[in-house]
Amino acid sequence: MLLLGCIKEVSDYELAISLPNGLSGFVPVTQISDAYSKLLTKQVAQGELLEELNSLPDIYSPGTLVRCIVTSIEKSADGRRSVKLSIDPKKVNRGLSSTALAAGMLLSGSVLSVEDHGYLIDIGVTGTHAFLPHQKAKNYIKAVKKGPDLKIGQNLNCLIVEVKNEGRVVCLSIDRSEVAASIASERQNWSLSNLLPGLVVKARVQKVAPLGMKLTFLSYFTGIVDFMHMDPAKSLSYSPDQVVKACVLSVQPTSRAVRLTLRPPFLHPGGAPRQLPGQRMGAVLEEATVKAFYKQFGAVFELDDGTLAFARLKHLSKTRKSFKPGAFKEGCKHKCRIIDYSLMDEMCVVSLKHQIIEARFLQYQDIQTGDVVQGKVLSLKPIGMQVKVADGIRGLVPSLHLSDVILKQPEKKYSTGDEVKCRVLECNPGGKKLILTLKKSLVQSKLPVLSNYEDAKPGLITHGFVVCAREFGCIVKFYNDVKGLVPKNELGSDPISCPDKVFYEGQVLKVMVLKCEPQQERLLLSFRLSSKPGPEDKWKCTPKEKQEVKFQIGQIVDVKILKKKDNGLEVSILEDEDNVVAWIPTLHLSDFVATSKLLWHCLQEGDVLPRVMYLSHKGEHIILSRKSAVISAVQEEQVVRSFSEIQPGMLLTGYVRNVMPFGVFVEFPFGVTGLAPKVSMSDKFVTDTKDHFVVGQTVIAKVMSIDEEKQRVLLNLKVSECSSGDSAAESFALLNQYFKELKEIRDLLRRGDPSICELVPGKRVHLVVQDMREDGSALFSGSSVTGLTVTATRYHLGDKNIAPGEKRKAIVLHVDALTSEMYVSLREELLKQRP
Repeated sequence: MLLLGCIKEVSDYELAISLPNGLSGFVPVTQISDAYSKLLTKQVAQGELLEELNSLPDIYSPGTLVRCIVTSIEKSADGRRSVKLSIDPKKVNRGLSSTALAAGMLLSGSVLSVEDHGYLIDIGVTGTHAFLPHQKAKNYIKAVKKGPDLKIGQNLNCLIVEVKNEGRVVCLSIDRSEVAASIASERQNWSLSNLLPGLVVKARVQKVAPLGMKLTFLSYFTGIVDFMHMDPAKSLSYSPDQVVKACVLSVQPTSRAVRLTLRPPFLHPGGAPRQLPGQRMGAVLEEATVKAFYKQFGAVFELDDGTLAFARLKHLSKTRKSFKPGAFKEGCKHKCRIIDYSLMDEMCVVSLKHQIIEARFLQYQDIQTGDVVQGKVLSLKPIGMQVKVADGIRGLVPSLHLSDVILKQPEKKYSTGDEVKCRVLECNPGGKKLILTLKKSLVQSKLPVLSNYEDAKPGLITHGFVVCAREFGCIVKFYNDVKGLVPKNELGSDPISCPDKVFYEGQVLKVMVLKCEPQQERLLLSFRLSSKPGPEDKWKCTPKEKQEVKFQIGQIVDVKILKKKDNGLEVSILEDEDNVVAWIPTLHLSDFVATSKLLWHCLQEGDVLPRVMYLSHKGEHIILSRKSAVISAVQEEQVVRSFSEIQPGMLLTGYVRNVMPFGVFVEFPFGVTGLAPKVSMSDKFVTDTKDHFVVGQTVIAKVMSIDEEKQRVLLNLKVSECSSGDSAAESFALLNQYFKELKEIRDLLRRGDPSICELVPGKRVHLVVQDMREDGSALFSGSSVTGLTVTATRYHLGDKNIAPGEKRKAIVLHVDALTSEMYVSLREELLKQRP
């Protein structure tokens, strides 16, 4: 059976494919193409990586439509069916022969080799050589962003441009505009034996029924459109003899059954179905309204945002006996949970089952490092134990982590089906990788979870496990593969000459952090928890430690700049007889990240900065902050001084300490830290966390929940959730502060170069054309813009033809003091405006 599918997930070994009607299947790495399989075989035989063999994630992206053929349906031990697919053109296009090929045909191809003038493409037709010129692939390569060239094994939607020598040679195009415009026609002589999914056709409605309708297309073909594949906006307006555009979804040659879709994203070849916003997956909806009930299939619901969702029969009730059809009349409301999303149907899949709605974990993304989870033993293997945490979520307990001590015969302690309590050591949702531990000392530990280097503050005491004991000391590991060194002199209060005889691999011990360098991922640890390093030790205490008591967090001081360094300012605190030296990180010069960089640029050694707040004392430095929002929050007592003071619902002012792929860490005055997970970062859909926040950014966060056992705070950074009520007043206060700081920067700039302060947006200047660039922009010079790089883009040159040496009038658009760049415009409509 041939089907049109959409890539859902990509791993190194398979493609997970979304199929029509909520089904899914898998394409193993060996079913990509002949050329790709040959490279795989060669790599295995040679035992080393081949340069021309790219991994599946380098070639394929989620959301791409592909033609597939079902190779087998396998039944697993727990009764679940697994659909195995192939996208190999030799299998997908096996109904085509060289004589049947015609210009305008759309079919699947796979890159066979890269040549000087283009690519040889495998279209799976014996006796036919297919060639794709570079020119016809250029736009596609640019749009896909997978590198400068197509890669061997890459699956393509190919349009036949020209057929030569009775089908022995064909010329192809994958240009997006050409592919999107193609429509299958009668003159291409399609037959039921070679009809392909993904073809867009003009069809005529033959019959309309409650569960779908019958269409005729390409003269003598008939096909079915089921209720899930009608265009939602037009589902009630179809009538017999109406002409519609449709896309072939599946072809079953033996039963001669053809299914089509009328959903808009499929009506242009090469299109992509809509994705579900990440935060909706797993969401529990209090009221979903029944739109329609189909006794053979299930029910269609309308969700709170107006989108449609489908629940299969088995997900409408706990058991078949407890199912009541009367509860699913149109308009009835039910509580449900989104458990999946069918890309091919553009529809959420929901469940009404109580145990699924209440389930703690639904997908790998729901699991956090350090979570304690219940699991069921699935199997015991030499590498460790496989544990089922929830439906579709499996984890591995490595053999080292089966117990506090190394087990020689784990099968005597554990049996298949046993319930076990584990702790998550590492979770990688993208790779569906979940590593667990059964070590009681770690599972029952009440100490903080150390899962990233940024959290490793000097003095922190936590549990870790030994992975290596050598003559130089011990390597200790924590969560998320964070590891550090306990040097020989920190192994105990008494000297230990042979660490490998005292410590063993897998041993769980309490350790104290002495020093951490997050950027280098270097961590220095100690097993001596109570003793402090002596003055002769490498990490000696400095006299500055005595200063910790002298200043209180929140104290306002004036400072004088002693030295400018790359990432901040070294300052001395004025009105202090000891001339205490402190540190202002660049990112703490302002609430606004761009302003912080400008201020650092403008300030000079010897300048006095008034009203700076004592923030903390870390390592050898007193840390000061000039963030006005943070200072106000401390002065108005809108802060928490310890973890015990935090309550859900609180609004706290802090600053971004770290941006990770899974969320944002926010630090508050007095050292409390919280995490805003990806789903709670923004009102917009978050693809990449780095697009939304930067380190040092001042934020207002709402406390969502607290976990006292793990000392963890979960935050919400959505603007819609973090307003105290008077958002207009808050916005004006922020703007006022921003303009106040801009004025301060302008005054600082004026003392160095007064002329730059006069170059405000809208000012007219006389310039001389210096040079014309390849991209159509121009460079200028002039007496009023000395020291600046002055540019006008091609658009802002208007329709004027200019040449080097010419004098021109221009209007200032923007001046970047940080990079000494100025942007101007020569457009008449701007120059004509009154100054």
